[in-house]
Amino acid sequence: MSPTVRWLSVPPEIDRDHLDGMAQQCGLKVETKAETDLALAITWSADPELSYDPAHRRITDEAYILRLGEQGDAGVDVTGPRSLRWGLVDLAGRAGSGNWLIGEHRQGPAFGVRGIIEGFYGPPWEDQARLDMIDFAACHRFNTFFYSPKDDPYLRRDWRTPFEGKSLRRLAEVIVRCRERGVDSMIGVSPGLSMRYSDSKDNDRLAEKIASLIDLGATSIALLFDDIPDRLQHEADVSKFPDLATAHAQTANRVFDGIAVPFVVCPTIYWGAGDEEYISHLGDLVDPRIDLFWTGRAVCSPAITAAEAAHFARVNRRPPLYWDNYPVNDASMSNEMHIGPYQNRDRSLDRFCLGVMANAMEYPEASKIALATIADYLWDPAGYQPDTSWQRAIVEVAGEADAPALALFADTVRASCLSDPDPVGLTQALQGYAFQIESGHAEAAVNGLATYAQELTAAADHLLGRHMENSVLQAELSPWLAKFRAGADAVAAITRGRDQAALTEALKHLREDPRRVFGDVLEMTLADLLK
Repeated sequence: MSPTVRWLSVPPEIDRDHLDGMAQQCGLKVETKAETDLALAITWSADPELSYDPAHRRITDEAYILRLGEQGDAGVDVTGPRSLRWGLVDLAGRAGSGNWLIGEHRQGPAFGVRGIIEGFYGPPWEDQARLDMIDFAACHRFNTFFYSPKDDPYLRRDWRTPFEGKSLRRLAEVIVRCRERGVDSMIGVSPGLSMRYSDSKDNDRLAEKIASLIDLGATSIALLFDDIPDRLQHEADVSKFPDLATAHAQTANRVFDGIAVPFVVCPTIYWGAGDEEYISHLGDLVDPRIDLFWTGRAVCSPAITAAEAAHFARVNRRPPLYWDNYPVNDASMSNEMHIGPYQNRDRSLDRFCLGVMANAMEYPEASKIALATIADYLWDPAGYQPDTSWQRAIVEVAGEADAPALALFADTVRASCLSDPDPVGLTQALQGYAFQIESGHAEAAVNGLATYAQELTAAADHLLGRHMENSVLQAELSPWLAKFRAGADAVAAITRGRDQAALTEALKHLREDPRRVFGDVLEMTLADLLK
């Protein structure tokens, strides 16, 4: 239930209806009664230091001061609409969780750019799901939503064709919702599959496409040269340009000269050490005001360090803007379900990069579990606790009634670039079982593993056999949940001794389903028992 709030004082230039709507979007219910959970005074801050972040040497419109008194009395000092919105989000979270620490709390984000990307291969999200994701972004203090699904033809395959009809209305709705929620709208155009960089008509069409997006209201633009051949293709381009980096730099500089919004380029070589020939040459040639996307040491990086970011910045004359390919699970990762916590990102990474944008899965509800943990890290990496954030995210997305069962399932689908594939709980249970067997305590071994098998079965039956509070999440997870149920049966079969037929059938059932559940440990254990 949303905490209730009444306004003690509001600056006269703030429209009350707009403020009430913003509060509702942030998780607060506005009431006029004296018995509300919260009583809030809003003040425009006269502190010039609140608009400057000395740690990162940047001007900010996102910092605020939250003053918490006893019995729900509070004040928030803000510098503008965005800092007001984040202050209300913070207040709602503290009131809802009971984390009410009396005193003055000066708050501001560590990372300057904190974004969600719809940039995967596969069917783009449904329109309402996309709008819901923008609402989610705002409620978790992301400040950017980046629209660039690979399968939107108007942005990639048919980039020369103007947006029209339903596609135009969809994009306009995205931009309007972002504006209403205080989130920047970034749109990415990917012309590299077919563009002739030496052709003036193609350059004009690219400029026209980008101008149309800005006219529609996009607040920033991305020019994407990712996932295309790493060499010039057209004969005229080969004749005109010495290499691909020069062609890309000239194209990017030409676009940048004609626009007045933030602009970022995704290079063709977008991962590695950051000093590869193509990217370092591109960094030399593009306007220093143009930002560059980078995914880290790999396309899906297992870790990102501050030292790597600093090295990229030195070589390429600008700090990287990380396009982090987590929790995305497209292409070769399509059998994985990435709902684990964000981890293995340096606690001081914010000092050496512009920000991080997280590429989501084609499953928007499931993506929110990982994205909520990413939001916590991006706001405060020094204080970020992955497991605590993860458990909180599971409750938020799944609902309190379904969270315990979902948490047990989530442990079995850890496989991703960020995590070892094997579930922690099952691995410990099987290790304990093996140790007890070897120690001559067969009954204790069976009883212990049988108890764990019952917990898995109960969780699977709960998630599959009833309507979860988040029915969309349940539908997205259902193929993995079916294998989760089969795995529970397999664990139970182990407790029944070396029944070769039962173990063979359990292993066969698991191997027939390619989805990654239970990592490798369960199938390896079954195979070992069948030797």
